[in-house]
Amino acid sequence: MLKNRKGGFGLLLIVILFVVFVGCVTTIGGKALLHKEPISDAGIQVDIYHPEKAWQGTTLLADNHRKTSSRIIEVNMHGRVVWEYVLPGHLKEYTNPGFDVEWLPNNHILFVLPRKGVYEITRAGEVVWSYVDSKVSHDADRLPNGNTLIVFGAGDSMRDAQVKEINPEGKIVWAWYARDYFNKPPYNDIYAEGWVHTNAASRLPNGNTLISPRNFNMLVEVDPKGKVVRTIGEGVFHYQHDPEMLPNGHILVANHGRPHRAIEIAPEGNRVVWQSQGFERDAAPVRDADRLPNGNTLITGSTKIVEVTPEGEIVWQLKMRGVAFADHRDRQSLGFYKAERISSR
Repeated sequence: MLKNRKGGFGLLLIVILFVVFVGCVTTIGGKALLHKEPISDAGIQVDIYHPEKAWQGTTLLADNHRKTSSRIIEVNMHGRVVWEYVLPGHLKEYTNPGFDVEWLPNNHILFVLPRKGVYEITRAGEVVWSYVDSKVSHDADRLPNGNTLIVFGAGDSMRDAQVKEINPEGKIVWAWYARDYFNKPPYNDIYAEGWVHTNAASRLPNGNTLISPRNFNMLVEVDPKGKVVRTIGEGVFHYQHDPEMLPNGHILVANHGRPHRAIEIAPEGNRVVWQSQGFERDAAPVRDADRLPNGNTLITGSTKIVEVTPEGEIVWQLKMRGVAFADHRDRQSLGFYKAERISSR
């Protein structure tokens, strides 16, 4: 998802701060660092950058490839780190897969620790809101009304709510249960890292909610009462992640299964209208795709993040450097999960 920031870091005076603050529900430690002079990092590099074609800004992502220093980082277009938050040791076990991060308009960061909770921190690392729940994973979105939309897909069962809307006081004000509509063949016998393995949800302008039940290989749109009003992408998607409804009504998804790529479809007829080139095996799977204002698409694979034009040209690429994962399980658990461009315009 693209985010727009004007100002931001100029207001911060704290360069390095160790913090242990009380949030809405819990207390965590951590280390937040603002780099007035962006620094290089041995583990990442930008090896492709065409300034005249790329959308300018910084890129926010969770970096979990070092097991001993799981962190959230923000990098500039040259791949240099401008801000980072290192997770405290007791929370590092709750990172990927599903370590989602989101920049908020107040310049705070919202992030998900799967099977632990959702946290909102300031740039100084202060926890200003949290929701601790072992049944949370993959995705959290702050809604315009101040509530937070969260999903649970890490080992979910028919008893669980796959999507919940939480108010600032931590109360559940809305929930969606897949069992109300999919407790029937062929869906009720599915199980792969959970029954539904919901990995994303977003509130649409019409008030409905777009949900990604990964194991069903489709999206569902539900109304405020939870009724499924349509299904999208059947026969096209395979283990889709992070769907985004575009202004033209099309839907952009990251196709997690082969072929590993971003796909844009017109929901009527599930017609593919655009797709990226496939990611090679050592960069798969693809788990995030965001459409940028210039028409380019930011795509996140396990070992690289690329910005591509509609014609497929890579105009920006951030890669892990000197990292060799043992197998596909390591790529999924330790690789990049999602990234978003924070616009400087």
